[in-house]
Amino acid sequence: MTEALIGFAAIFGLALLRVPLAFAMGLVGIVGIGLTRGWQPALASTAQVVYETGFAYTLSVIPLFILMGNFVARAGLAHELFHAAYVFIGHVRGGLAHATIAACAGFGAICGSSIATAATMSKVAYPSMKKLGYSDALSTGVIAAGGTLGIMIPPSTIMVIYGIVTETHIGKLFAAGVLPGLLTAALLMLAVVIVTSRDPEHAPAGERASWTERWVALRGIWGVLLLVILVLGGIYGGIFTATEGAGVGAAGAFLFALARRALSWRSLYEVLVESARTTAMLFTLLIAATVFANFVNFTSMPGDLKEWITHLGLSPVMIVAAMMLIYVILGTVMEELTMVLLTIPLFFPIVVSLGFDPVWFGVLIVMVIQIGLVSPPVGMNLFVLNTLLPKVGLASIFRGVGPFVLVQVITLALLLAFPWLSLWLPSFMD
Repeated sequence: MTEALIGFAAIFGLALLRVPLAFAMGLVGIVGIGLTRGWQPALASTAQVVYETGFAYTLSVIPLFILMGNFVARAGLAHELFHAAYVFIGHVRGGLAHATIAACAGFGAICGSSIATAATMSKVAYPSMKKLGYSDALSTGVIAAGGTLGIMIPPSTIMVIYGIVTETHIGKLFAAGVLPGLLTAALLMLAVVIVTSRDPEHAPAGERASWTERWVALRGIWGVLLLVILVLGGIYGGIFTATEGAGVGAAGAFLFALARRALSWRSLYEVLVESARTTAMLFTLLIAATVFANFVNFTSMPGDLKEWITHLGLSPVMIVAAMMLIYVILGTVMEELTMVLLTIPLFFPIVVSLGFDPVWFGVLIVMVIQIGLVSPPVGMNLFVLNTLLPKVGLASIFRGVGPFVLVQVITLALLLAFPWLSLWLPSFMD
């Protein structure tokens, strides 16, 4: 166990020296295996990990879903989703904030990325809220928190990575994220109601739209609704696998963007380059995390940790709750995906040995990542907004996101206390 602890300390030490965590994990993993098992096995196992990751058929789902999201984003769908939500609920107090959350949920259903959802909505929703007189704190808080729905509502890149690393059924993970995603969106809207009732002048109501305007707005998003139903319905119905569904989604999104004349040769090149860059980043993290996980598995740490937790005498649910607390704390100081990849080799075997469903644990992991993405001081969504909206101070963003972080913590507690919220839909896929 000592070797593994030294490895974790080395990773944090390298991170403090500003070494990217992917490289830190990979380097520590190679050196750790080399010192404990020999340099030949270390180099051979690393080469095998790189080869198997690069040529794994199941991993092709990652670039395909990324490509799908980029094509639809390029087609300008986010504007139409926001407009459709606004014409239905924009006339109530805080209506623009509600519309932003609804649009984030819809965009997340075809994007799969929290950061991309928050970045897109900062360009789409913030100018409208600013024009109507919304406070910067409320506007950015809603966008940052709503953006996290992009990784809970399927298809979700994080769920795909978790499913691959833990060998959990990706289709069931997608199904498990639907109700928690809708619950989170509903509770975020409830938080808007509470916040705006205390400070109504910072969230004025918009104009009421006619039913004609509402039907016209709905006509603008029929294509993406059809795409989501086709992809997710096909996966849930067993018509095709998650990888095949991602291929259908990417092809459909390409045709959707083409039909809307949103693609030129230059924009097509930009979409492909952006998708390749994001995929390369995720694959680098996966390879590094796998190498480090191999090193940890060579040590006695997983077995020792499992034995130590067993002797604590805590109930299984309390053990998982303690894990979630550790994740929430780590999420305030670490990048979320790296944090999960770093800890899964330790926590996942314990969760499975306690008899819990790995699908349920996967949803809890995604919920914890959502909290980390909007938790100061290093929540990625907060800094994305600070970069894209330079006139809004970071202090205002931190202040505005506070009530919504509390809502997500409450949602995590509900998912922990009531596993059926995550497991009800997947039960129909058995």
